[in-house]
Amino acid sequence: MEEKDTKKQEEKCCCHREDACKETCNCEDDCSCEEGSSCEERVCGSHQANENNVEEEKKNKKEKKHKREKHEDKLNEAYNKISSLEDKLLREKAEMVNYRHRKEEEISKMMKYANEDIVLEMLPVIDNLESAIKMDDTNLQDEVSKFLEGFKMIYGNFISILEKFEIKPIDGVNKPFDATYHQAVLTEKVEGVEEGMVVDVLRKGYMLKDKVIRPAMVKVSE
Repeated sequence: MEEKDTKKQEEKCCCHREDACKETCNCEDDCSCEEGSSCEERVCGSHQANENNVEEEKKNKKEKKHKREKHEDKLNEAYNKISSLEDKLLREKAEMVNYRHRKEEEISKMMKYANEDIVLEMLPVIDNLESAIKMDDTNLQDEVSKFLEGFKMIYGNFISILEKFEIKPIDGVNKPFDATYHQAVLTEKVEGVEEGMVVDVLRKGYMLKDKVIRPAMVKVSE
């Protein structure tokens, strides 16, 4: 009885082994199952190879994923550097444009008022000529008038030069005092004149185009 059961078990095990090898491992005739081992231990060589291939494939996928992530990190780092350099370039370009505009404005202003120093040197000479001309009286035939005639010609030439370069005197008499154009050196109470009015110009002021180069020295009513 025991011999029959053992024989049936062996036949079943062998059958199971052969079918399992053919179905799971796709082997045809040569199964590497060893005799004397249990059915669970009888694994063919090609099935074991498939398991090794699966593990190797998983490992390769993991390595590829790691390489891809590393590559993506490098790309992101490169993009960030490019973006930073672009921002820096734009800032430097804007600074260069602003610098050029400032220099152009400075040069334009310098050219506009280039004659200021020369004019300031000339104004005292004009002041002296005006003082001399005021010595003349209504009699134009006397010796003084004849002497001052040359001064009047020189003074006229200076005034023409001033007008040519857009230099004009500041009008101050009977005008409200304005610290932008006037320099008050004396005050005087004058009947019929309201407070803060210019009643006399002691020294002419001048403007070069739209700039005050010398304020007028004036007497102001109080």
